[in-house]
Amino acid sequence: MSMPVSSHSSLRSEEHAAAPVAVVGLGYVGLPTALALLEAGNDVIGIDVSEGRLNAIRSGNVDLLPSDHERLTRLRDTGRLTLTGDPAALSGARTVLICVPTPVDQHLVPDLDAMAGACADAVRHAVPGQLLMLTSTTYVGTTRDLLVKPLIARGLVIDSEVFVAFSPERIDPGNAHHAQESTPRVVGGVGPRSTELATAVLARTAPSVHALPSAEEAEMTKLWENTFRAVNIALANEFAENCRGLNLEPVRIIEAAATKPYGFMPFYPGPGVGGHCIPCDPHYLLWQLRARRIVSPLIDTAMAAIASRPRKVVQRVRELLGDAGHSVSGARVLVLGMAYKPGVADLRESPALEILEELTEAGAKTAFHDPLIPSLRIGEHTLTSTAAPEAEPWDLVLVHTVQPGMDLAWLEAQPLVLDATYRLDAPAHKAVV
Repeated sequence: MSMPVSSHSSLRSEEHAAAPVAVVGLGYVGLPTALALLEAGNDVIGIDVSEGRLNAIRSGNVDLLPSDHERLTRLRDTGRLTLTGDPAALSGARTVLICVPTPVDQHLVPDLDAMAGACADAVRHAVPGQLLMLTSTTYVGTTRDLLVKPLIARGLVIDSEVFVAFSPERIDPGNAHHAQESTPRVVGGVGPRSTELATAVLARTAPSVHALPSAEEAEMTKLWENTFRAVNIALANEFAENCRGLNLEPVRIIEAAATKPYGFMPFYPGPGVGGHCIPCDPHYLLWQLRARRIVSPLIDTAMAAIASRPRKVVQRVRELLGDAGHSVSGARVLVLGMAYKPGVADLRESPALEILEELTEAGAKTAFHDPLIPSLRIGEHTLTSTAAPEAEPWDLVLVHTVQPGMDLAWLEAQPLVLDATYRLDAPAHKAVV
């Protein structure tokens, strides 16, 4: 959707977009966003509640793509990046981007604490002429609840004195093929001028910007994107189990179906889903729907299937060990790759954590190897990555995540290999979930 604007208004939008930007939250979304804006020529105020995170950025000791590491090294000492934990610095920016985590708690209820705190800070320090833009995945109506209503309560006029918009982040950590500069953005403003300003800011680091009539439609867009993925991943996992029951190879079939140029999109089975998005985001939608007594049985079923996937992997380990004459108790089991996906050192919601914990509780002598994760905690215990897994005797090796450059040739000599990725060509004797 394009919006007609006068040349004078467009010029003022460009001036606004080039002015200093504050980025609240310098995690996997906020830091790359700040670096992209620095590259585009903006001065950036980076704000984070963690002094440890700020110090890690200052020292360059952060998990980033090589291209973003290069940017950080090149741009952090130019004088255009200010790092602080003081929210009062927000008043020095023309645009405020809120990029904080939106997880769920142990009951799968949205944990809004970080976002509510960041929005409260932004409202408290808002100044006339400023654009406040939320980017964190959240329930429909958050922008109005946490930004618009409090700003009005302060006596500020929305879309005239201050401007408000929502644009969902679309960063895929560890994926160099879909960087910010090559990924279109969606935005919905609370009023036409808010949308215009937000579009101008986003256009500095995105190839295109798709404007929607409201912040609510932009909020729902992100929920739909990740709910779509969750449902299809659950379906792919179920399909893989069907194929195993029929002695068929699921990935070959999926790739054959993907030769159809319309009406099909490939999704692949695996050990489960992890990270910041798929395990959490659909629960924001389900939580809101339940509050309004709206049922969504397909999404509910898909999320339950996703939650049960690690337990199915553990059950498959039990079956394979049993078929080989072993009990889980006392078996030496190695989990290969602990991160939730290749190319990152991120353990958030990784299925491997639940798998490793359940096997350990069942009495298995568990270990892991991940070149990007030197150590981790399981319960009260700290485990260290096995440096040379090929030199150890294992009763079963579970392949969970294949990190870049990981040597897998030694798996040929292992008695049992469970390929939870479904993507290994070898060893020939591997099993799947």
